[in-house]
Amino acid sequence: MMEPSGIFTTAVVFGLSAGLSPGPLLTLVISETLKRGIAAGIRIAVAPLITDLPIIAGCLMLLATFAHTAAFVGVVALLGGLFIAWMGYENIRFTGVGHSTGALQASQLRTGVIANLLNPYPYLFWLTVGGPLILKTARNSLFSAALFLSLFYGCLVGSKIIVAGAVGRSRHFLGSRAYIWIIRFLGVLLVIFAWVFFREGLGQFGWI
Repeated sequence: MMEPSGIFTTAVVFGLSAGLSPGPLLTLVISETLKRGIAAGIRIAVAPLITDLPIIAGCLMLLATFAHTAAFVGVVALLGGLFIAWMGYENIRFTGVGHSTGALQASQLRTGVIANLLNPYPYLFWLTVGGPLILKTARNSLFSAALFLSLFYGCLVGSKIIVAGAVGRSRHFLGSRAYIWIIRFLGVLLVIFAWVFFREGLGQFGWI
């Protein structure tokens, strides 16, 4: 899927995409920032640091059990490619986020922890994308695997904190051309990564 030499770019792209793209947790970050201030938004933004550890552990155990089955690895890679391609497509057609508090209160969840646990994105990501990358990287270097996790969550949480700060200072940030084009650029990069996963999956079945 990915060579260890590309761990920095991979972690940064996926981390920023997960942190900046619209979703339940980002919606909650924005909503709480608008209602209660930047500090409240930041407290929501750090929720993945609490919730994702058991999700990652469970996905890694499942993947490790079937890691030596070529068909399983191929299917996971193809599903990962589809998931990343869908993320990229959604980012490329992104046109901005509204900033009225009424529109942002789409969820009644009161904490970022609950929001993230009920969000299917982390499960899909770690089962089809992040988990396989960590397992493959760890076979060559545990340090590289730890670096991937550190960079990924640094970018994911850090970008949400930046969004909270920007929203707290300017409610028009989410509709700005700069934010829109950052999301779209990340979408193009995700489509490129999707092809890498498709190629890995097809290779496992001997089709390329």
